Amino acid sequence: MSQRLKFHKSSYSGRGQDCVEVAQIPAAFRKSSYSGQDANCVEVADLPSAAAIRDSEHPENGHLTFSTTEWAAFLTTSLTR
Repeated sequence: MSQRLKFHKSSYSGRGQDCVEVAQIPAAFRKSSYSGQDANCVEVADLPSAAAIRDSEHPENGHLTFSTTEWAAFLTTSLTR
């Protein structure tokens, strides 16, 4: 996860100090090892300082992003249950 994000000013930013910067997330989603063999597919992508998950059957619905700390906590909790 050494890739750096490239930010640019959003078209929604004002001309004054109301700047919002955005970055394209270059996510390469893959099937999670927590997915079932059938239709229960969760895809995960490694991001520079986070992880993203999405439903493989409906990728157009977007994804949820979790910080590295949140993702590590989730994996630790999931493995101990």
